[in-house]
Amino acid sequence: MGFLSKQLVDLAYILQASKRYQSVKNFFYSLLEDESYPYKRYFDYFMMLLIISSVMLLVRQVKYPLPEYVLFYNDYIISSVFLVEYLLRLWIYSSFSREIVYQYEKDEFLSYRFRLDKAVTKTLRSKWEYVSSYYAIIDLLAILPFFHQLRILRIFILFRAFKIFRYTKSLHQFATVLASKKFEFFTLMIFASVMISISSVLIYVAEANNENSAINTLFEAFYWSVVTMSTVGYGDFVPVSELGRSVAMIIIISGIAVISFMTSIVVSAFTEQLDSIREQKAISDISKMKRFYLICGFSELSAIVAKRLQKDGISFVIMEKEPQKLLAAHRAKMAAVLADPSKQESYENYKISITKQVISVLCLEESDVQNIYTALTIRAIHPTISILSYLHEDKNRKKLSIAGVDNIIYPQELIGVLAREFTGRPVAFEAIAALRDQSTEVVIEEILVDGRILNQRKRVEDLNVHKTKLILLGIYRQKVFHFNPKMERELLEGDILVMIGLEQMIKEFSLNLHKRRTLK
Repeated sequence: MGFLSKQLVDLAYILQASKRYQSVKNFFYSLLEDESYPYKRYFDYFMMLLIISSVMLLVRQVKYPLPEYVLFYNDYIISSVFLVEYLLRLWIYSSFSREIVYQYEKDEFLSYRFRLDKAVTKTLRSKWEYVSSYYAIIDLLAILPFFHQLRILRIFILFRAFKIFRYTKSLHQFATVLASKKFEFFTLMIFASVMISISSVLIYVAEANNENSAINTLFEAFYWSVVTMSTVGYGDFVPVSELGRSVAMIIIISGIAVISFMTSIVVSAFTEQLDSIREQKAISDISKMKRFYLICGFSELSAIVAKRLQKDGISFVIMEKEPQKLLAAHRAKMAAVLADPSKQESYENYKISITKQVISVLCLEESDVQNIYTALTIRAIHPTISILSYLHEDKNRKKLSIAGVDNIIYPQELIGVLAREFTGRPVAFEAIAALRDQSTEVVIEEILVDGRILNQRKRVEDLNVHKTKLILLGIYRQKVFHFNPKMERELLEGDILVMIGLEQMIKEFSLNLHKRRTLK
């Protein structure tokens, strides 16, 4: 690892372990992005006040000159506040130090050369996503000195409360849905055009020679026909002759019919395309996911697994072939698609790449036959992907193994083990149950001993676990677990420390292990 890379890694660990730095960043993130943060609304009110005052000054400046101090406030003070906000949003959008730490630990774990360029590229790509977003472009236009006239675009931030802009991506989809009924729309437009053309000529003939009528030209007659057909009826042109009023009644009835038919066409178009819209959204969401667990079948067991993954912030996708169960998964706010996991075309239709996207496959369907067929399909697609399957009947264990399942969960065996522990060692059983309880914050985590840790900490006592509220359960070395190691045991590169404690405390402990110690 080069000198620059080493210095950047040192800095990244310092920033990640710095409580003050993380606290400041979390504060600005909450202030700018977290809707539940109590002080965010006051910040929004302040920004709205600046935006409204800037727009009002811009409107007044059109006809009346503004004093110099007002121009200074409008062009520099407000722009400076917008600039600070823009830079803060750019800062909190992604973390360069976190990407470096993640890439370093990943490369160390896989025994690769540290790839600094990959971490930098990922961070810059993430930053560019913000810079090229609609909000960021508007923010940038608002702070550019030579484009302060366009600051009126900042008024769009007022619509964030209504979340209107989140639907802008659906405009293309909206047009696609309407295009599916283009023949019906074309026929309706022809009917409306014919009615407008005929009524324009008739109303012109009936009203043009009447001194009391306001319709004196063919264009005015055409304008009246369009307004009347749309059922708007401004009232600026009103027919006075009996023939003109007769034409008006016909065109009003035709307008109501046109609007009614158009409404029914739009509703039927969306009704017919609703399943397609959901499928396209599911495909789009899955394509954006880089690594996730694939859960085959939605049942009580898979719901428990999915909730645990949700709690841990781990991505997953559920494939379920029954619409009712799929609806239940959607109600639970889980990523699920209507597809048969035992058919290869299901993965092709939803563009699920087993090789690039899927971490592991969990076959949790309600029968062993379905799990076997799903495992065979997965093995045909990818011969080495990890597959875990639920076993309903012990007689099918061998069939699941032949189908390529790596890990089999048979609940009867687990119940027997737990019952034995409970009857023989009830206190130990309670301790194990407490560790597995989802309501507790106590977890079991692994920390890899890399060269960075080993350069500063040679033995177990150097870890200073006794100064924390954590428990070192043991060290996993060369496929052997060493329980409760002695303080004088030497550490080796590649050792895995198995820790028990609060999740956040274990993370801080890991960061502190990687920090460079100050020699006294």
